[in-house]
Order: sequence, then structure tokens, then C-alpha cells
Amino acid sequence: MVLRERTEIAVVGAGVIGLTIALELIDRGHEVVLVDPGQPGMGASYGNAGTIAAYATSPVGTPDVLRDLPSLLLSKTSPLAIRHRALPGLAPWLFRFLWQSLPAQAERNARALAALLVDAPDRWDKLALRVQGAGILQRRGCLYLYETPEALAAAERKMARRRALGVEVELVGPDRLAELEPTLPRRLVGAAYFPKATFLDDPGRMMGLIAQHVLSKARHLRFGVDRLTRRPDGVVVEGPGLHLHARKVVIAAGAHSRALAAQAGDRIPLDTERGYHVEWDMAEPLLSRPTCPTARGFYFCPMAGRLRVAGTVELGGLHLPPSPHRIARLIEGARAFFPDLGTPDREWMGFRPSIPDSLPVIGPSRGGADVVLAFGHGHLGVTLAPVTADLVAEALSGKASSLHHLGCAPTRFRQ
Repeated sequence: MVLRERTEIAVVGAGVIGLTIALELIDRGHEVVLVDPGQPGMGASYGNAGTIAAYATSPVGTPDVLRDLPSLLLSKTSPLAIRHRALPGLAPWLFRFLWQSLPAQAERNARALAALLVDAPDRWDKLALRVQGAGILQRRGCLYLYETPEALAAAERKMARRRALGVEVELVGPDRLAELEPTLPRRLVGAAYFPKATFLDDPGRMMGLIAQHVLSKARHLRFGVDRLTRRPDGVVVEGPGLHLHARKVVIAAGAHSRALAAQAGDRIPLDTERGYHVEWDMAEPLLSRPTCPTARGFYFCPMAGRLRVAGTVELGGLHLPPSPHRIARLIEGARAFFPDLGTPDREWMGFRPSIPDSLPVIGPSRGGADVVLAFGHGHLGVTLAPVTADLVAEALSGKASSLHHLGCAPTRFRQ
């Protein structure tokens, strides 16, 4: 039995990107069908650090990462790891990543990220109001912690670069840090404080509110999609038990988008970063704002009723099981700051869709504007969701010139 449906616009994927795109299109008067086999918003959109990271103008690939890559990859406790079984399939992506880590490329990517991020907090303010979720959006800033004088000295240069890209940040010493977060150990030598940073204290609840608004005016077809076929009168998306005919299609399936993009005419170097989190339930989280021990590669995330510790980068594809030592590393790292933390109440792994240059893919496919791509946001999916929704709506209406200026068009990759 095959379900046969028609719609104006099919949005494939119901993470934060797909949901926010669907909401924007509905508000502009379009008929939308959301297609995803899972519960909307419950993948990486739920399990992330919750930060609206407009300060994150540094791409993952930088000359510093390039210099330290051998030691990073050989250390089992490194914040960056590669599953050896996945290495053959990752090799093409890694070669591109190394190229994008060179100075000129990293500088270009940083500037492009800054242009995308510049008004992300303001857009999130508006989105939260639209879905009656303003109380979930917290305005308390964010901290990067430094544990050695050498790390703090290196931060001076890095933060100067961020200031040049428009980020407001100040370096604070131990006394000011103790005022901001009195529960942190006094051995820390300082921090970078981003005073205007905002965060979601319950990403899952925010996803639920966005989904509620979308599904009040759009259908959700709970199917997987594995085929996309252009026809003179539109595009057909198909999967087991589904035949959906749409005038236009948006591919926003996160880490699962590569095969569909290829069928639309674009070979996108998309691969998967596996992110982890652990959580401890507590009436009052130990910290008041997202706090990142930079050398350890994770965030302390104060959530409603719990403390989440989220992060690290593991390149390992979609199919290998979770790595127990990555979870163990998060627990060990958290206890280095808060020794009294017991056994976590829960743990989680999700998939970040990542592009070697750290920029998302947003815009019409090579085969035509009847298929628009919107994926590959890496660590910035939540942050860039409202920005992406506006850019996709522009692309569907034929106004795509800004996409090339921003550096996120699918056509930037050689085929």
C-alpha cells in the first residue's frame, strides 16, 4: 500500500532547520508538507548545547587545528577523534577539511560565518515570540574557560580576531570569573566572556513549540525518503510506502541529505560528526550560563532541571555504535570541575551534518530551483535555523543572489 499525496512544497527533514523553514514558508502563505520518519525536532536539534552561538565565527578547520591534528587524532582523550573503521569512507572529506584549514581558506570561511551569524540572536528573539517560547531563550552570555597562562595568552590573539569580525567579547581574570560563576574552581586563570550570547535552557521544548505551530497548518508524513525525481510538473519524492508529488522540494534532512542532494544534481562533501551529551538532574544547575572548558572540547549547559554536558567531535559516520569512551571522557571532564557529580541520569549521541569548510549548504540545486538544499550546519544548526529559513524562502521565490555572496551556495563545490 503506497500513500499518494500532492503539495506545493515538500520539506524533507524535521529537525530545527526543516521545522523553521516550514514555519517561515507557512507564514508566507505556502502549502507545506513535512516529511520525516521520526518525531519532529528530536535528533541533534534536541541534544545540542542549546547555544545561539553568534560568537562562533571560527570554523572547525583552522591553521591551529592543522598544526595539532596528528596529536589530536592519536590521543584517545582528544576533543577531536576519528573512528578508525570509518576512515576509508572519510578520506575524501578529510582531504577537503585539511585544505580548508589553511590560512587563506580559514580566513575566508571565518568571514563568511560572521556574515551569516551577525543577526542570529535577533532572529531567534523573533522566532521565540512567534511560537510563544520567549521564556526558554535566556540572555546571560557565555564563557570560554582557560586553565593555563599559555592558553589565556593564545586566547588574546583569537579573541582579537573575533572582535575584528564584530563579536563582542572581553577577557576576564579569576576574580571577575568568580563573580560570574562562583561554583567554578579557583584554579582557572581566566575566561573569554561573550556578554550578549543567548541560549535555550530546554532545546527539546523549543523544538516542540516550533513543531506545534508548524503542524497546526501543515501535514507531517512519517516516512523515510530515498528517491527524488524531477518531472515537468514538479518533483516526486518517494520512500517505502510514499509517493509525494510537490511543485518544489527542500532537502533539509541533516546528516542524511547527501544521497538526495546527489539525485538533485549536487555532489556535496557532507559527512557526519557524532556529538554526545550526558545529563545530571538537579533543581538548580551548577552554572548560570553555557561554559566551555576550551581545552576539553565540551560545554557545560545549564538546562531546566538539569545540567547537560555536551560536545566533542567524533568523525565516525552514521552506522557505527556509540563510543563508550567518548561518554566516559565527558563524565571525567565534568568531574574535573565538579568532583561531586555522581552517575549521569542519561546519555545521548546524535549526528551533526558537517561540511569541510564549516559553512552550510543553502540554495537551489544545480538541476534547478525546484529543489533547494538546506543542510550541513555542523555545530550551528540551532543558531542558524532562522537565517536559513529566510534564505530558503528567498531561493524558492527566485531571490538567491545573496547566497553566493554569503558563500553557502551548493554550486561552490566542484562536481
